[in-house]
Amino acid sequence: MGLYAQAISYLMGDRGLLIEFGDEISPEINEKVRRMALAVQAEIREGIIEVVPTYRSLLIIYNPLLLSVEDLKKRLKRIEEELQQAPLPEPRLTRIPAVYGGIYGPDLEEVARYHQISREKVIQLHCSKPYLIYMIGFTPGYPYMGELPEELVTPRLKTPRLVVPKGSVAIAQRQTGIYSMESPGGWRILGRTPAELFDPLKDPPSLLRMGDFVQFYQISEKEFKEWHFE
Repeated sequence: MGLYAQAISYLMGDRGLLIEFGDEISPEINEKVRRMALAVQAEIREGIIEVVPTYRSLLIIYNPLLLSVEDLKKRLKRIEEELQQAPLPEPRLTRIPAVYGGIYGPDLEEVARYHQISREKVIQLHCSKPYLIYMIGFTPGYPYMGELPEELVTPRLKTPRLVVPKGSVAIAQRQTGIYSMESPGGWRILGRTPAELFDPLKDPPSLLRMGDFVQFYQISEKEFKEWHFE
């Protein structure tokens, strides 16, 4: 009938229910995930501990002493009946500055060679369109975004780096992302942004949110340093 009826649910331990809406990365499936996540947060308050949306699935962590899994499923079914009419927040577009290449983008040259195009063309392509934020995860504030222009689709590194600097702008397969903090990582780094993606003292702490859009634009190293040290 609707979104939830077409999904598959799995028990995850004694307090988790995973709902899978599909088996691919697509804006349509991701919209279903977002609608259900927002509806659950708005309509089921008692017994819900956390709602974790991803590309194509939704993990609901609940307190079984306050909410049984049978009751949760019944309430999800009722929510689903009107889910397609539920409004979504108006998407925002955030423009993210990035300095490309050199020490900031150590994989830029290799990506250019892989596609047999110039480094300038790689930058132009990466900045050419807004990207949908499919989910926030991996580290706090890290946005998984897509899809890349076909000419930029590139495999991950065979061996991940142990340390990727905070702010690194990277690509892998059809996705692009920004490392919100220093961490290991296997994506190919094209550049770096001075933008602060996560600040635990702010409300909300994450600069970006699922369902919004990001468009990159190129800045110089001088602009990066001036922005970074303001």
